[in-house]
Amino acid sequence: MPETIEIQLKKGVLTLCVLALLNRRESYAYEIAATLADAIDMGEGTIYPLMRRMQSDGQVETYLVESSAGPSRKYYRLTDAGRRALEVQTAEWRDFVTAVEGVMNADADPAPPVAIAETAERGAEQ
Repeated sequence: MPETIEIQLKKGVLTLCVLALLNRRESYAYEIAATLADAIDMGEGTIYPLMRRMQSDGQVETYLVESSAGPSRKYYRLTDAGRRALEVQTAEWRDFVTAVEGVMNADADPAPPVAIAETAERGAEQ
């Protein structure tokens, strides 16, 4: 079964969302996952592989913080490469949103569905 557009959009912006959260403050993976679950209904299991990839790509680095309530927590913080990635991805996201909004809000009347089907049939006959 094909994925819905909502799932595809979430996957597409997940890295950007994590970069934005970490730009605000350093955090641990469960807290990031909980924030994204509340904000965009993203599952917790998606975050851990992403955090490993972002670390191997040099966008984040980790450090351990002792916890009185259990084991130490692995915190993530942005690196310079992560901050640059955030800038680039933010600009790309804004350009994309502007382009999609332009298409959706265009003043031109859409072609009727029949015209599209007739055009396709003529192309197939040639």
